[in-house]
Amino acid sequence: MPAVSKRSVLPGFNLSLGFTLAYLSLIVLIPLSAAFIRTAGMSWSDFVAAVASPRVVASYKVSFGISLLAALTNAFFGFIVAWVLVRYTFPGRRVVDALVDLPFALPTAVAGVALCALYARNGWIGQWLDPIWAHFVQGLSATIPWIDWPSWLGTKLAYDRPGIFIALTFIGLPFVVRTLQPILAELEPELEEAAATLGANRWQTMTKVIFPELLPALITGFALAFARGVGEYGSVVFIAGNQPRHSEITPLLIITKLEQYDYRGATAIAVVMLVASFLLLLLINLLQKWSRRYYRI
Repeated sequence: MPAVSKRSVLPGFNLSLGFTLAYLSLIVLIPLSAAFIRTAGMSWSDFVAAVASPRVVASYKVSFGISLLAALTNAFFGFIVAWVLVRYTFPGRRVVDALVDLPFALPTAVAGVALCALYARNGWIGQWLDPIWAHFVQGLSATIPWIDWPSWLGTKLAYDRPGIFIALTFIGLPFVVRTLQPILAELEPELEEAAATLGANRWQTMTKVIFPELLPALITGFALAFARGVGEYGSVVFIAGNQPRHSEITPLLIITKLEQYDYRGATAIAVVMLVASFLLLLLINLLQKWSRRYYRI
């Protein structure tokens, strides 16, 4: 007997699928393929020279290292912000909740200029914190002299590596908060009450009951903040100082090579960043899958 095809009750599948594939091809696949095709015209030695020079490698370390640190910071403080916004009622809560979305709405260049005005040595916050930060770095250098702390941490907040961290933390926080908020809102307070009834203290309730439910969402928010930080340009370029091999991010280096008409070199670096992003997303998806299976979510 001939096989009977099952038709969906929702019409327009073929048309909508074709539109989806065409749209994704035009917006995502074709531009990404063009980058790989342009790089394929380079010889292997030219490609390695373009993507593995000391200046480029230093920019990788700055972009990925500080983005990772900022994403971890956002994962910790974003959890606290989401918890407070969901579990507590206080005057001005809606205003605070709206302010979380400010980095989404604010143009990145405006954010960079605003952060510079705040954290520069003559800024509202920088005039107080910048001397404290410099004293802290000097104290570390005196306590642990075999590590070049001024090179790693910078000696000032704005126009150095700490400025990059501040900018990436600013633009990455909403990803963690908005990812955790729906999951926290769905968790009934009765779960905590039941755990307390069974003899669990607050720490056990948080680690054994609440945190396993939030772990996949927390990993997702961390991944989004990290991916945004790696590719961020506008808010970072104003506050980073842009010193080659010290505070120069990879997106800025790509722009620099384009301004120097080194299109192949810029495309080669872009391909490396693209492949690294794909690998990181794959790793994060595997971690999410493992967390769901391990905690049986």
